[in-house]
Order: sequence, then structure tokens, then C-alpha cells
Amino acid sequence: MAEGLSSFWGPVTSTNEWCEQNYVYSSYIAEFFNTFSNVPGIILAFIGLVNALRQRFEKRFSVLHVSNMVLAIGSMIYHATLRRMEQQGDETPMVWEMLLYIYILYSPDWQYRSTMPTFLFIYGVVFAIIHSQLLLGFIFKIHYALLCLLCIPRMYKYYLYTEDRSAKRLGRLYLITILVGSLCWLGDRLFCKDFSRWYFNPQGHALWHIFMSFNSYFANAFLMYCRAQQRGWDPKVAYFLGLMSRFKRQRPSNTCRLN
Repeated sequence: MAEGLSSFWGPVTSTNEWCEQNYVYSSYIAEFFNTFSNVPGIILAFIGLVNALRQRFEKRFSVLHVSNMVLAIGSMIYHATLRRMEQQGDETPMVWEMLLYIYILYSPDWQYRSTMPTFLFIYGVVFAIIHSQLLLGFIFKIHYALLCLLCIPRMYKYYLYTEDRSAKRLGRLYLITILVGSLCWLGDRLFCKDFSRWYFNPQGHALWHIFMSFNSYFANAFLMYCRAQQRGWDPKVAYFLGLMSRFKRQRPSNTCRLN
């Protein structure tokens, strides 16, 4: 939207602008609410990382939580500057993160274990190169949405094989947050002109950041629960923002076992 104060970062060069007036509160922050709404994502990812390290999960889960933090930080920088280069630093990690989710979701059933991570790594590198040279715009959004849709059937299969009611609640929270967050994103894009005439802008894109921060956290916690059962643990879900707080190693259980 139109600018308020003068810009420290120069003119806007990103291909997207969101429904928030630029440089209202500071000449160093283009979109104030869209910038600081990423803070919950950093905090929740850090909590998940600590839990993954404490429970001695595979490194893939630690990398997943770190990728959540990197994505949130990249989004903060992008919305603070609204420059093309920083936009790349936001959008490219979005795709890399989804490739990591695909690996974690589908790797237990993958027969050739080395081929899947190799393919996903090459795919991520090629995408980063192409996206840095071309203004993909709408194509990027479609591509990202397709990657998200690839994850949903597998998440649903995990949900069906899970019997623990507390763990199923994590799955439902994952679905609710992604649906509500998507509605906020769409509302911000479709009704911006109407919102700009309101006394108070609902900041739909900032709400998208917040809901997706919790979405990632609930998804990670649910995947960690299922992985714990695959490894023969007896996981218990203790709720502090969905945090799994304790495990007991017992005989393997068939619940949520997909491989």
C-alpha cells in the first residue's frame, strides 16, 4: 500500500505488496505488523527444537525446526524491506521447508533411501536458481500450494493410524490453523480495498503468519509423536501449546506404524 514515512531501504522492488500501509511506525520497517507477526514462529520453532534435541530425535527433526526459524526470520527481513532480494530470501525457504516435510512424511516407505533426499536436494537447488532469475509470481504460489497438497494425504494417513486422542487433537489443530490462516491470506488479498477504508485494518497477512506459525508447530509435534511410536516408544502428549513433554521407552506399538 501507499507509503507513510520516508523509506530507509529505498523504493519497493518486490513483486508483492500486502494490505498494510508502508513505513507507518518506522522508516526502517516497511510493514510493521507483517514483520513482527513472524516472532511467534521463531519462538515456537525454538521450543520444538529444544524438545527434539532433548528427546534425541533424528537430525531431520532438528533441521525441520531450524528451517521454521529461518523461514520466519527471512519473512521478517522481507516485510521490513520489501525488496526483491529479500523476497527471494522469504519465498525460496518456503519451498525448501515443504521439501523437507515431504521427505519426513514419505521417507519411511521409500525403498531406496538415498534417492529421495538426493532428488529433493537437487530439486531445491534447481528451484532456487530458477526462482532467483525469473519473476515467477503466480506460478510460485501455485507451485507452493501443490507442495502443501502433497503433504496432506500422508498427514491424513498418519491421523487415521493414530489412536491416542491427544495426538489426534494435534492433527485437528494442524488442519484448523492451516484453513483459518489460508482464509486470512485470501481475505487480505481479495478485500484489501475494502479494508483500507475501515478504521482498523484486520491485518490478514499478519494473522496468516501467526496461524501458520502454530500450524508448523502442531504439524511438527504430530510427526514427532508418530515417529516416536515407529521407533517403539510410548509417547505421551502433554499440552503446552501442543508440546510433547515426555516419553517412555517400551515395547513397540502398532499404533501409527506405517512402515
